[in-house]
Amino acid sequence: MHRHTCAARRLQQDRDSAIPAPRTPPYDSTVRGAILIVEDELVTQRLIAAGLERAGFEVMRATNVEEAAEAIREQLPGLMLLDWVLPTASGVTFLRELRTDRRTKQMPIIMLTSRSEETDKVTGLEAGADDYLIKPFSHRELLARIKAVVRRGAPLLGEEPVEFDGLKLDPAAHRVTANGDNVKLWATEFRLLHFLMTHPDRVYARSQLLDEVWGDHVFVEDRTVDVHIRQLRQALQPSGCDRMIETVRGAGYCFRTGAD
Repeated sequence: MHRHTCAARRLQQDRDSAIPAPRTPPYDSTVRGAILIVEDELVTQRLIAAGLERAGFEVMRATNVEEAAEAIREQLPGLMLLDWVLPTASGVTFLRELRTDRRTKQMPIIMLTSRSEETDKVTGLEAGADDYLIKPFSHRELLARIKAVVRRGAPLLGEEPVEFDGLKLDPAAHRVTANGDNVKLWATEFRLLHFLMTHPDRVYARSQLLDEVWGDHVFVEDRTVDVHIRQLRQALQPSGCDRMIETVRGAGYCFRTGAD
């Protein structure tokens, strides 16, 4: 109960002090489709929804996993705000299910939770969350995170395919193949691999990768890079191409074109 009360109070304070948003144009038109809020605490849900609607977003609501799944069947959201603790099933469990469904595997998802331990953040990110927002949070931070997630998920257009030693990435087709076999990557891992492959044999610190791939590192922790590098390596491991992504101790990561 305490986590919901704090979140509601913070959001209420932010709403009371915020300058009213203009009716047109909307805050950000890059979210194609409604934002689905999956939150069982109704006060918090209503405050989040009111802030998003003021900012020009269309909003859908659900209080549990079953309602969320039904809403998604009827209309695929452009983005989901998913609470970790829900009454009938864990938000993390639901997140993993969504990432195995072809229809929802690329849908941007931000987890909302009062869990602040590093292990919890890693669990959420490894389950497939695009970002992780700890309660209590402000309306402005929520809007900034939504913009950052949508921007990171935007397709890479107008760029030529890049290939090294059997590993090929085609930005236009959003396809990665390793020795002729398709490699399934989520949007963030795809953008991370694209940046590394287009900047080979150079070492990049985590902070530099956050700037280049995530675009707004103020809202993402360095640890996030490690999680996505690990997931990228796991996807490339069956082909042996994971060896191309080298960890440089004390410095960062590097894509080695001459890896043995």
